[in-house]
Amino acid sequence: MLAVVTVLWPVFALLVCGAVMRRFHFPGEGFWVPAEKLTYYFLFPALLIHSLSQASLSGQESLRLMLAVLLLLAAGTLICYLLQRFLALGGPAFTSFYQGSMRFNTFVALAVSAAQFGSQGIALAAVIAAVMIPTLNLLCVLVFAQHSAQRPGLLGVLRTLLTNPLILACLVGILLNMAGGLPALMQPFFVLLSQMALPLGLLSVGAALNLAALRRSGQGLLFSILVKLMLFPLMAWGIGWIFGLSAVAQGTLVIFASIPTATSAYILARQLGGDAPLMAAIITAQTLISMLTIPLWLTLLL
Repeated sequence: MLAVVTVLWPVFALLVCGAVMRRFHFPGEGFWVPAEKLTYYFLFPALLIHSLSQASLSGQESLRLMLAVLLLLAAGTLICYLLQRFLALGGPAFTSFYQGSMRFNTFVALAVSAAQFGSQGIALAAVIAAVMIPTLNLLCVLVFAQHSAQRPGLLGVLRTLLTNPLILACLVGILLNMAGGLPALMQPFFVLLSQMALPLGLLSVGAALNLAALRRSGQGLLFSILVKLMLFPLMAWGIGWIFGLSAVAQGTLVIFASIPTATSAYILARQLGGDAPLMAAIITAQTLISMLTIPLWLTLLL
C-alpha cells in the first residue's frame, strides 16, 4: 500500500491543489472555466492523438483489451438497469446515477496509469480510452433519450456525439496510427501539449469539486459510489483474467474501472435534462472517496 501511495500521491496532490486554489480564488474565478475548456478541447485531444497514433492497436493484446472494455461496459449497463428497479429512481435521477456509475474521469485515469506503469501504461490507457470514450458517450446519450425530462431527438444525439472533442481526437489518432503515426516534425509539438494536459486537467478537476453539493444524498448517490468505486474494479479484474490480459494491461483496465466519474457529466446533465444537483454530488463524493479506494484496489488487485 505504501508503495502505491508513494506513486499516486502527486496525482491526488494536484486534485487537492486545484480545490484549495479555487477555494481561495487563486488565480481568480475567471481562470478555471477557460482552463477547463483549454484542457478539454485542445490539450487532452492532443494527448489522445499523440498516444493513439503511437499505440499498438492491431496486436492480440490490444484486441483482447478492447473486447474486455466492451464486456465491462455491457455488464455495467445491465447492472445499472437491474438496480433501477430496486432503487425506483425517477428518469432524470437515473440518468445521473447511470453517468455516475459508468463514466470515468479520463484526466485522472491517464495520470494514474502513467504514474503506475509509465509510458506503457499511457499507451494501453489510450487504447482503453479509444473504446470507452465513444461507446460511453453513445450509451449515455441514449439513456438521456430514454429517461431524461428533456429527451433529445435523433439530431440531438448525433450532434452531441459528432461534436465531442475526445471522440474526434480518438478517430484522428486511430487514422494517424493506420497511416504510420505522427510525422516526425509534429512529434515534439504533441509531446509538449501532452505534458501540459494532465497537470492542468487534474487542477481543473480539483477546482470543480462542489462540497456544498454533498448535502444532496440518497440512494442514487450511495449506489453510484458502490457500483463505480467498489464493484467495477472487481469486475474489471475478473474480465481481465478471463481474457488472459498481461499484468500491465489488466492493471490499466482496473485503474480505469476504479476512477471516479467524469466532471463533464454535470454539463451533460444540465444540457440534456438530467438531475444536475445529484450529478454534482456524485462527482464530488466519488472524487474524494477515490483518493482512498484507488490505492486500496491497486494494492489488492495488482
